Formats: sequence, structure tokens, C-alpha cells
Amino acid sequence: MKYLTFAAGVLTASSAFAESPVQPILTVYAGDYFTSEWGPGPVIEKGFEKICDCDLQFSTGDLVPRLLLEGERTKADVVIGLTSDVTAKARATGLFAPHGQDNSALTLPIEWTDETFLPFNYGHTAFIYNETTMATPPDSFDALLAMPDDVKIVIQDPRTSLSGLALVLWVDAIYGDKSADVWAQLAPKILTVTKDWSSSYGLFTDGEADMVLSYTTSPAYHMFAEDDFTKKAAIFPEGHYFMVETVAKITGTDVPELADAFMSYVMSEAFQTVIPTANWSLPSALPTDQWPEGWAQLPLPEKVLFYSEEESTAVQEKAIETWRATLSQ
Repeated sequence: MKYLTFAAGVLTASSAFAESPVQPILTVYAGDYFTSEWGPGPVIEKGFEKICDCDLQFSTGDLVPRLLLEGERTKADVVIGLTSDVTAKARATGLFAPHGQDNSALTLPIEWTDETFLPFNYGHTAFIYNETTMATPPDSFDALLAMPDDVKIVIQDPRTSLSGLALVLWVDAIYGDKSADVWAQLAPKILTVTKDWSSSYGLFTDGEADMVLSYTTSPAYHMFAEDDFTKKAAIFPEGHYFMVETVAKITGTDVPELADAFMSYVMSEAFQTVIPTANWSLPSALPTDQWPEGWAQLPLPEKVLFYSEEESTAVQEKAIETWRATLSQ
């Protein structure tokens, strides 16, 4: 059992420390981004601790490798940040319990029936550009491929980045067996492939690249946090790959009631209203009329491309190898 105790002070020279009542700890595994100063973690921690009479502690790192390494020895009570493209690996550990929440309360653009992994936000993979330096952005994926080779794009590695993985699945969803041709056309335009999203986006905001692989909601940060309306997402009629981030409860948690309370908190308005302006993505259980002012006008794709957990697992290896083999030529 995990508890937090505090020494109250020495009563006499011979007495033991007096202790305050024990306070239970809820350990939540999360990605590094989640607890950064600009991420949602600090606000969520403060909000949940107001109602739980507990100590919410985030523990960050690469989620799936960590769970595979720790197995049943994991110290996690809850895991937050697994996308539907990696939940199959997480599910195979046997570490997770049903989330116990009402999926009908979700406001996703797709039907969600998973009883273990509960969505807390979503978005769509997209290429972001600066309209001051790119007057005529591509209006389709085909148009992106047809752009001159001196247009420089930064993407992420699908072997180390969830957004990079989403890109190869996006290409596969649109082009299927023609994916190798797509990568061959895109390769001359790729300035570099970075390990993670933040490295890529930094190159773009520093002016090193014309476009960057990111999300349709990325311009919202510039619009609402920086009052900068020059960053745009290129919206394609072929559709955009849909990504959902989830939260899940560990079966062997020492604090099951707290874990259940946190799962309920994820579905609450208090949690969901934090997501747009802290995680800069779309809340999974909040009607659009309750989104922050201006968010409902954010350009989003009309067509959503989505692989279920089973579909994603079935095509990932081939899609990544096609990407690797083509770009290495």
C-alpha cells in the first residue's frame, strides 16, 4: 500500500514523531509532455486533489516500454496517454481493468465501444504551414505530393513517435498498396525526420521548415495563446487520420476507489474543459457548444480516417517498413 505521511514534530525528547492521518497516493503514469508547465497535468492534479483527499502523483516516461518492463510489478494505478494505435500492446500485458464509465457520454466523431481504454481527448494528424511564407498551401494530399522538391517538410519517426506512427497509418489509409510511391514522392521534400514531435515543431517555428507534421488543433495554440493567426492546418478532402488518447485503470492498483474516482473525473466538465487550452486538443466528452470561445470555428476535416486497434495492429509493421525502406533509398 502506498501512503504519504508527515512528521508532526517531536513531542518530548524521548517521544516518537507524531504523524498526521495518512493520505493515500494515486500514481498516474503519463507522457513527459503531460506534466510539463504548458501541459494539462498541473491543472488536473490541482483540480482532482481538491475533491479526492489524496495526493495525485504523475510519473512520466515512455508508457508502453515501461509497462512491458515492469509487468505486474508496476507502481501505476492509472495510465494516461496511450493512443488507440498502441493500446493493443498495452492490453496484451493483462494489466488493465474495465474503466467503468459510460461510453455513450463521449462526444467523439466515431463510435467508441472499448470498455478498458477510455478516451480523454482526440485530434487529427495534419501538416501545418505559415501563411506568411506559403501563400498557396496544398489543398489535398495529392497536391502535397506534387509540390516542388524545394518545399521542406519535417516529420517524426514512426518507430519513436505516436504522431509519426499516425502519419504512416494515414498514408496507408489513403493509398494502401501505393504507399511506397507516396513516400518516394515525399522523400525529396523531407528536410529531416525527428525522434519526437517537439523537435519537429521547434524546427518549424524557428523557420527551418515550410511545413511540419502535427495536428489540426496545433494552430489553436498560436491563435489563443500567442494571438498569432498565421499558422494553419492544410485540410485535405481525402480525410485525416484520427488519433485518440486514452486513460486506463490498472487491475492491481492498491487504491481502486481512487482510481475509479479519477476515471470519473476524466469524464467530468472540470477535466474536459482543461483539455483544449492545456493539451491543445479536442475534449472527448464535451459538446462543441461548451468548447472555449473560438474553438468551434477551428477548421477540422469533414472526413475522418480511423483504424481500430485490430486494424492498426495488422498494418503497422508493413506501413513502417514501407516508410523506412523507401526513405533509406
